[in-house]
Formats: sequence, C-alpha cells, structure tokens
Amino acid sequence: MSGEGPADRVVPPTGFTASLTLFASAVMAFLAVFALALSLATGRLAHDWGAELARSATLRISAPEDQIEAQTQAALRVLETTEGVASARALGSDEQRALLAPWFGPDLPVDDLPIPQLIEIVEDAQGFDAAGLRLRLQAEVPGAVLDDHSRWRRPLVRAAERLRALGWLSILLIGGAMGAVITLAANAALAANAQVITVLRLVGARDVFIARAFVRRFTIRAFVGAGIGMIAGCLAIFALPAAQDEGGFLTGLGFQGLQWLWPLVVPPMAAVVAFWATRSAANRTLKDLA
Repeated sequence: MSGEGPADRVVPPTGFTASLTLFASAVMAFLAVFALALSLATGRLAHDWGAELARSATLRISAPEDQIEAQTQAALRVLETTEGVASARALGSDEQRALLAPWFGPDLPVDDLPIPQLIEIVEDAQGFDAAGLRLRLQAEVPGAVLDDHSRWRRPLVRAAERLRALGWLSILLIGGAMGAVITLAANAALAANAQVITVLRLVGARDVFIARAFVRRFTIRAFVGAGIGMIAGCLAIFALPAAQDEGGFLTGLGFQGLQWLWPLVVPPMAAVVAFWATRSAANRTLKDLA
C-alpha cells in the first residue's frame, strides 16, 4: 500500500469536510451512548419490575371494625394452607401509614379511619393459583379482595420494554444520520477535488485507488470523532446520580458492571458506517465524473 500516501493527499486533511465529519461523529456517538444507556436501563427495569411484582400479591380486607380482626386471622389461616404461598403477614398501622403518606401526608390518623387491612403475600418459585385462592377467600373471608398485581405488572413491563425498543431504534436512526452526514461530506470533498481526480486519472491512477484514499481518510475521521463523543458520553453518564429508591428510574439511567464495555462498540460501529457510506459515495461520484 505504498501508493496510499500520495493518494491520501487528494483528500484535504483540514477544512469543512474534516470538521464536519469529526463533529458529526462525535455528536452521534455521544447520543448513541445515551440511547444505549436508556436501552440497558429500561431492560433492567422491565426485568426488575416483572420479577418483583410477580413474586408478591396483596390481600385487602374490608369489613366492619368489629369483624376485621377475625377476618384477618381467617385470611391468614387460608393463606398458610395455600400451595405456592411462601409467607403472608398483616401490615401494621405504621406500615399502612407509610404507604398512604405520599398521598395524604405523614400525619394521617390511620387508627381513626375505616382503612382496609392489608396482608402482604410473598409467593414461592412455583407461585399460587390466583383463581382458586379467590374462590376459597370468597367462601371463608367474604370481605377479602385479592390483588395479584397482574393488572399493574403488565402495563409497567410493557412500557419498559417499549422504551428499550425505542432506545435501540434511536441507535439505528443515529447510525443512519451519521451515514448521511458523512456521505454529504465525502461528496463535497470529491466535488472539491474534481480537477485533482482528473489529473490523477491522466497519470494512470485507477478509480479504486482514488476511492480507497477517501474511504480510509473518512473512516479514520469518523473513528476518532466517535471515540471523542463516546468518552464524553461515558463521562456524562458517570456524572449522573446513583440509583436511589427515591429517584426511581431517572437515577438508575446508566451502565452497571460489564455494561460499561458496551460504549466501546460505538467507535468501531461508527467506522463501519463511515466506511460503507464513503465507499458508496466515492464510487457513485467517480462514475459521474468519468
């Protein structure tokens, strides 16, 4: 490849096309890191929500004040003999007050209000038959209502999965936008050097030799720019607040463990996009200049 040195000088090392390629690659890589973080974080969220809600259920007992204790004990006895139930316990006043505090404030007088008694149910690995348990409760504890969280779990998991798909779609769109910008930059460089290309042809240079110079130069520019954008994106992700229960999903947006290796894929992928975009643009433009 000794002839690549002279051929590379056909492509201007500085100027509009160089700046455009570096800038576009850096910006697209920065956005790709955030889209990747969104996809991975929502994937974790969908898994966690599904696992946590699938392992738990709630039994709500609504009854007159003089009957609620008896029905609570009856419900606990039913749950103790239900296959698939690992544990069940009635929530205390403080726990129910904590559940209602976000809506009614911390000073809610739980003991003075007709609030239903809640029983927390934890399933084992096999899970229980919700329909069968409802029939038993209907017969033995008329004031009990079972909520197996399925109506809450499905929309949450579905929303998280759609966000994850949206993140991957964003990465594809970012790659397409990067390819379009690099194609425009390559076309501009080829058009600006039309006279030089004509002279090279006159001295015997083949189109594949000229195209290779453009492909090599723009691929390297895209790789370098994407590397800069990837580092900036990782630093921005690293600076986000750590995952906290109070912050919910927003403070969990980022990479965990080996997931920090994923951003390293961005610069090579940008180089691949630049390679094919520049190769296609160079071959098409050289044919038009023939």
